[in-house]
Amino acid sequence: MFKKPLAVSFAVAAALGALGVETALADVPLPTIGGRIYTDLTHIRQQNKGTDTSNSGTGIDVKRFYIIINEKFDDMWSAKLETDATYNSVTASTCSGSGATLKCTTGTTAQQVDLYMKNAYLQMTLDPAFWVRLGESDNPWIPFVEGVYNHRYVENALIDRLKVGSSADWGLSIGGDLLGKTLSYQVSAVEGNGYKNPTRSKTMDVEGRISYQPITGLYFAIGGYEGKLGQDKYANNVTLAGVSVPQTYRNASRGDALVAYVGYGLRVGVEYFEAKNWINGTSGGSDVPEFTSSGATNPSDKADGESVFASYDFTPMWGVFGRYDNAKLSKDLAPDLKDQYFDIGLEAHPFNRDKKNIDVALVYKHEKTDGGPAGSSFSTTNGSSFNEADGKYDEVGIWAQVNF
Repeated sequence: MFKKPLAVSFAVAAALGALGVETALADVPLPTIGGRIYTDLTHIRQQNKGTDTSNSGTGIDVKRFYIIINEKFDDMWSAKLETDATYNSVTASTCSGSGATLKCTTGTTAQQVDLYMKNAYLQMTLDPAFWVRLGESDNPWIPFVEGVYNHRYVENALIDRLKVGSSADWGLSIGGDLLGKTLSYQVSAVEGNGYKNPTRSKTMDVEGRISYQPITGLYFAIGGYEGKLGQDKYANNVTLAGVSVPQTYRNASRGDALVAYVGYGLRVGVEYFEAKNWINGTSGGSDVPEFTSSGATNPSDKADGESVFASYDFTPMWGVFGRYDNAKLSKDLAPDLKDQYFDIGLEAHPFNRDKKNIDVALVYKHEKTDGGPAGSSFSTTNGSSFNEADGKYDEVGIWAQVNF
């Protein structure tokens, strides 16, 4: 992070006024402003049943571009704003007519840059053992694992990659560090739709984590999630036996665990999750609604998986890393369906100074799905519409991250 002589924004001034802070504006410390970029130059080959998909090809991606602003008003009050920019495909469609005569023509697909808020919160810190955040902030599990894993710029953490969790959400969080920072915790009440989709529903979800370091660098952590993923909205009806009735919902749940060690240039760890009612392994839809839009019973499903990761910097400049994931995506409906992923890389650290760093890696990735119904598909952060009976993904190239 670095400081720049920028004027304090109207948002900061409004927050100060709302809190009744009487300190003159000139006495408020200037915000720290920084950022993070994930980019790559790679060749991708994604295949379904041996045929290359439209995701295949060679090119440059800027997967993420974050601008991060932190403001510390005093020892109690602080705020954070973090933007997230990413590319998304948008397909235009033209429709005419209505009812039985409705006809739609799919147009061309274009890329557009979407800008999101990933963090936008006010924090009150009463003690290192207890802080409160209100707004949009990091969820308890995924960012914690990313901090231990340390190769988010190459690949998302396990549950983020498989889309059974979100890294941030809107809500209220409490957390802190105890026993000389050997014990850490966070509990969040969140809307459940993730940071890209702030919407209201009947209830809020809960996610929590507790971690313990008996010795420096040795981590033991457990976590969990429970809720309806923001889907239990008012006026959501379904037709049963010709009668429109309110939709009913199940709770989605997830349990998490991590054991890891970080020290002397080495990072090694194992992450595990199990989830229920999160994703339907055959339809790819959500298990939370108890009925489909046609009024049929929506079956529930379970999933679990593990990730083993390791990296070692054998000099301050050079390091190696690798990872292996194995997941069963539909233990009830398609018990033979599995997703396997691995990567291996050589990494360079050409610049590392004052919280600013550049990392560059030569990486090979491979992902495979099989054992599922031939007509079903699902998506991970690597490939979209994987064929569950025979889907493959290979990627090789240069990945880089810049923190400033």
